[in-house]
Amino acid sequence: MEGNTLRPLILIVEPDPNITKEIKRILEFNESEVITAKNGKEALKILSELKKYPNLIISDIMMPEMDGYNFFNAISNSPTFSHIPFIFISTLDSPEDIRLGKMLGVDDYLTIPINEEDLVASIFGKLKRSKTINIIDDKISEIYLSNEIETGLIPEGFEDLMVLIEVNWDDVVGPKLVEYFPKDIKLNISIEKISDQLYDAITSIYGQGYITQAEGLLISVKNFNFMAYVFFDSYPDKTYRGGFKDFMIAFIAPKITYFQSLRIKKIFIELSTLYKKKKKWDKEEFWNKLASIITSSSFI
Repeated sequence: MEGNTLRPLILIVEPDPNITKEIKRILEFNESEVITAKNGKEALKILSELKKYPNLIISDIMMPEMDGYNFFNAISNSPTFSHIPFIFISTLDSPEDIRLGKMLGVDDYLTIPINEEDLVASIFGKLKRSKTINIIDDKISEIYLSNEIETGLIPEGFEDLMVLIEVNWDDVVGPKLVEYFPKDIKLNISIEKISDQLYDAITSIYGQGYITQAEGLLISVKNFNFMAYVFFDSYPDKTYRGGFKDFMIAFIAPKITYFQSLRIKKIFIELSTLYKKKKKWDKEEFWNKLASIITSSSFI
């Protein structure tokens, strides 16, 4: 379920009625639907009863019953709500507070009193990115269905299956699977086809040759029992079209939370640095690092 795509639905979680009123005024002026809650506990109850889910959540940190940190933790670990963009607002404005909020993985951290221009820019920037990811999800599902591939990619009994994929762009053949780990996986579709279609779906949105800087996306593939964190990067190479060699690293698992995707991204940045320096890397070692993130229950 999703919010109205014409008028985004935004949930404000804020104990101060004056702050709620001001943010609500700003959002409704910018043609958004608004629902409100006074704390994280009330917000979770409201979310469980909604017929359509919000496109974005704005939450204070200091709240009674359930504060913003614990509310964000609950949202991030929910398969249903973890992809909703999340913005903290707070009177906690020290560099340490802001750094903690961003380290936890919120999409943005704005201080009170709210700057209207900053709030509007942040919200609609996050909504645009979320819409792009949804388009990619739909594109991937469309590709699978058009090829009449059986749904349920992760076989029954393989709920813990995790796969690391490495793909290069080739000017002649297009996306080319270089390596994957573990090698003994058994799926109802080849890993090569998965990698090609992940690559094609994303470049169909961004455009081939335009991913010249690192870009990471957490994707939940609709109609299939897996998620993927996909990381694109490139490095200068005059032998390739446009003067850059593009590559993609992806990690597939039945479930990846937003928190986990942030930790995966750090590992992929490390891996990307080795890749661009043309250094060898141990696939099993990196797979073990990634798998430990998925099996970990730590908050940060």
